[in-house]
Amino acid sequence: MGLFVGRIGVWAALGWLVGTALQLQQAAVAGPLTQMTATGCAALLLVGAGWRRRGPAVTLALMFAAALLAWALTDARAQQRLADRLDPALEMQSLWITGVVAGLPVVRPEGVRFELRVESAESTPPGRFSERSGRIPERLSLSWSAAGDAATLFPMSAMPRAGQRWRLPVRLRVPDGLVNPHGFDAALALFERGVGALGTVQAGTGSGPVMLAETGTERIDRWRQDLRDRVRRTLGDTPAAGLLAALSVGDQAAIDREDWAVFRATGVAHLVAISGLHVTLLGWLAGVVIGGLWRWRAAWLLVCPAPVVARWGGLAAAVGYALLAGWGVPAQRTVLMMAILALLNSGARRWPRGRLLLAAAVGVAAWDPWALLQPGFWLSFVAVGLLMLGGSPAAPDAAAPARSGWIVAQARALWHTQWVVTLGLAPWTLLFFQQVSLVSLLANAVAIPVVTLLVTPLALLGLLVPPLWGVALPVIEALMDVLQAMAAWPWASVHLPAVPLWAQGLGIAGAVLMILPLPVSVRLAGAPLLLPMLWPALPLPSEGEFELLAADIGQGNAVLVRTARHSLLYDSGAAYGRHAEAGNAGERVLVPLLRALGVRALDQMVITHRDTDHSGGAAAVLQALPVGLVQSSLE
Repeated sequence: MGLFVGRIGVWAALGWLVGTALQLQQAAVAGPLTQMTATGCAALLLVGAGWRRRGPAVTLALMFAAALLAWALTDARAQQRLADRLDPALEMQSLWITGVVAGLPVVRPEGVRFELRVESAESTPPGRFSERSGRIPERLSLSWSAAGDAATLFPMSAMPRAGQRWRLPVRLRVPDGLVNPHGFDAALALFERGVGALGTVQAGTGSGPVMLAETGTERIDRWRQDLRDRVRRTLGDTPAAGLLAALSVGDQAAIDREDWAVFRATGVAHLVAISGLHVTLLGWLAGVVIGGLWRWRAAWLLVCPAPVVARWGGLAAAVGYALLAGWGVPAQRTVLMMAILALLNSGARRWPRGRLLLAAAVGVAAWDPWALLQPGFWLSFVAVGLLMLGGSPAAPDAAAPARSGWIVAQARALWHTQWVVTLGLAPWTLLFFQQVSLVSLLANAVAIPVVTLLVTPLALLGLLVPPLWGVALPVIEALMDVLQAMAAWPWASVHLPAVPLWAQGLGIAGAVLMILPLPVSVRLAGAPLLLPMLWPALPLPSEGEFELLAADIGQGNAVLVRTARHSLLYDSGAAYGRHAEAGNAGERVLVPLLRALGVRALDQMVITHRDTDHSGGAAAVLQALPVGLVQSSLE
């Protein structure tokens, strides 16, 4: 009976994931009537399954019932979130918004960006807004631009801080972002965070923004901001300080774009972002320490076994770290996964690892359905699944001394884990990012122990004992020197074009076959399956035809024209920020787009005139790709 219930649970879990995924493919929500119909059908299926109790029909009915319920719930939640968006009639109107600063404000040379929980709103002039006042979203993302340097406009004491109530003159717009094939979906990220509008603070005309009061709310984010300011006062504005701020309080914006490029090229970006890896490792380390301390007193063991205390103590530490790091979506998913695994492992029944992983996936999908659209969701679960499939390394020689045997076993286990994850995730990395690092195996072998065992503990302990940050600085600088040298190697990182679905499937199957604990001759058979993904046949226009693609680069112009043998880029988009502090369309949009399309060289690039919204990305394109001819009115 236990096996029967377990089998039904597996199919019901799969049904839930399928139902969630199907709703995410819709262009629009279905509406309350369809949601109620789907829920009613699921109820009928559950009643019928309960009547018969067993058999293939019951399993199928429960799977369809779970799919319908997941679909209806996801559709209703999407409808609710879409309703909390800015009324287009209010776009770019002058409004006065009163609200509380939430989250960690991001400071840039061009200004400050922060989120605001709206309490009230009124129009300028008054009187036109009352009938629409309910359409202002509950959460806004606002940018407050500086006329000069942000540090001059916003001294540390006058910076917008979490928990402060402000009255601000703003202009809002519907939340959107750049939408390009194979690019980052900014609109999805805003939607997942519940941001209903973007806006700018109009500080240059009339009466300016006013800080009204300290509310005493958003205490965790206020604490995070105070700790970040302490890091900056102690270490200054340096790359090492940015990395420490990112690892301790989750301020990812503190890491420079150039450093992010090095981390991506060497395949260690997952180590410097507050991801599931950090939360899990800290929870595991806290569990080991708590369990060890609990065993010191025999009387405590009579109250509660040490493994139980270690399991739940580690989970509590993971929750605390996730809150300190900003409670971002990846951290939420990890904490939820750990809580589900701790709960299931607390019972008397021993759950198979595959079913534990499936239960965690269902829990994450129920908590945040849009996680299924994020690469991090798939990379996390696939990595764990690959480690399950890859087996364990061979045990050390029994004749070896105990200490040396333990060291050999640990080194072998670390190496086995790293190459299984690196090889197994390579097709998925190409699928999501069209990039794979060829030095990631070596880079991670160096960076994982340094970041997880030295830098991260020092970053966290430095919150209590600031001099420890000074101990971490030379370690970070030495690590950055090594990573920068690796990133400069030829072919350190390979960019490949996007491939069709069938080639993706073959590549994933080939990688799985190569990591399975099988004879080498069998595993090598997976190598040919990778070829369609590594050397794809690219779709090109037929002879006598052309393809025109207008890239979404915000304000400005960037058009790619392709024929069967030639490619031309007409203008290169804008530079973002007054001095391109936020990058440019070339590096953020055009170069990734060209690589994903398989354009390895441009025959021509035409820059029509000097305005930055047409020429801002030209230098980045010229640096990344060979260009046969540049036509321009510029020097």
